[in-house]
Amino acid sequence: MTALYIDADACPVKEEAERVATRHKIKMLVVSNGGLRPSQNPYVETVIVPDGPDVADMWIADRAGRGDVVVTGDIPLAAKCVEAGARVIKHNGEALTQANIGNVLATRDLMTDLRAADPFRQGSGKSFTKADRSRFLEALEREIRAAAKLA
Repeated sequence: MTALYIDADACPVKEEAERVATRHKIKMLVVSNGGLRPSQNPYVETVIVPDGPDVADMWIADRAGRGDVVVTGDIPLAAKCVEAGARVIKHNGEALTQANIGNVLATRDLMTDLRAADPFRQGSGKSFTKADRSRFLEALEREIRAAAKLA
């Protein structure tokens, strides 16, 4: 059965994901190391993991697989989930797949190196837009339907 995993750290689309999970009647696991208000929705399970670097990511990576959908902005986590057969999307609706995860991971590593070389380099500063939210909803709907066929 399909499950929806949410990497809840700085996730701006938890409410949207909950609505989609409820509509499809699938379990949604919101994973973080705390600080979130648990949902009263019976389809939503809040998973609190111990503090520590990447503990929430490791929890998700250990469980997500074929037939599941993962929402994350963490590229190394996305790579692990894609490798395990899960369908993965970023908060802006961008799908991460076997075809593009290598390039996305390489770009992330390159940008990390560039920022380390120039400590005054600023991030893109892009804000999360209504268009991003809309793309996310469309992508999540598409990925859940595709994952359900595999589960």
